[in-house]
Amino acid sequence: MTSNPNIVLGVTGSIAAYKAADLTSLLVKGGATVTVVMTADAQRFITPLPFKTLSRRPVITDLYDEDEGWKPSHIRVADEADILLVAPATANCIAKLAHGLADDALSCIALAVRQHTRVFIAPAMNGKMWLHPATQSNVALLKDRGVQFIGPDEGMLSCGYEGVGRLYPVDQIAALVLKASA
Repeated sequence: MTSNPNIVLGVTGSIAAYKAADLTSLLVKGGATVTVVMTADAQRFITPLPFKTLSRRPVITDLYDEDEGWKPSHIRVADEADILLVAPATANCIAKLAHGLADDALSCIALAVRQHTRVFIAPAMNGKMWLHPATQSNVALLKDRGVQFIGPDEGMLSCGYEGVGRLYPVDQIAALVLKASA
């Protein structure tokens, strides 16, 4: 890997999406080049502007966001990625990644990353959703493919329940991912 890794940060539609802005900042301060890819649901919780400002790079919000050149953005971004980090990752996103569904920019990038690209997922969801057999089956399938999970953490959840499902602390996510890139 490299000391200045290219990290694709996928942000999905969890209330914890706002924490991904701090994660972006920490990764950039750690020397990474960060390309943020936001799902449509993520944009219901936070706009692309903080990510664009903190990463100093365009934010991909749609599969058809195209920049200059002939290669589709989702393929170019996948080709350049040293690490794919999805934080926060919803149950829906985990299911899509486990089953190879590719209906948005993030899921297409996930299918197109190179074999040696490290993939990390930091889940954030209601504890009942995390513990559901379908989610646990999807997690097991992804782990069998070499995907590394960071969390989830335990504590008070935004839905009012207490238990497992919180996004792992972003400073620890950043540290783990940056260490893996060294």
